[in-house]
Amino acid sequence: MIKNIVVELVKKYKTNCPFALAKELNINITYEPLGQTMGYYTKDFRIKFIHINQHLIKKERIFTCAHELGHAVVHTNVNTPFLKRHTLFSVAKIEREANTFAVELLLPDSTLQEYQEASLYTLADIAGIPKKLAELKKF
Repeated sequence: MIKNIVVELVKKYKTNCPFALAKELNINITYEPLGQTMGYYTKDFRIKFIHINQHLIKKERIFTCAHELGHAVVHTNVNTPFLKRHTLFSVAKIEREANTFAVELLLPDSTLQEYQEASLYTLADIAGIPKKLAELKKF
């Protein structure tokens, strides 16, 4: 289960910051002009890379890094840009899992417990999670 993977990572490295986790996991982060693409994950010769659009605002960079970290951890050998371009394989499940990873990472249960008076959508917005993805949070 994605949530369990996230909980174990956060517990092991004592952070839910996607940038800090990427560093701990030896995943390189690069900032590039990617047009309309927010980011993507690749693995070349056992070296992992998270590519982030350099034109994103801070909240978008955080969510994008968390999402691509999900690919790096859960789909370590899957190159989604290649799949999208060169196969008929649907990447919908992979993307949903990466979004779930990002939501669980950026919005831990402890935050929901600490701010019970706030709505899920308010907390998701503060964490940089797009509103439509807040519903992926598992309680």
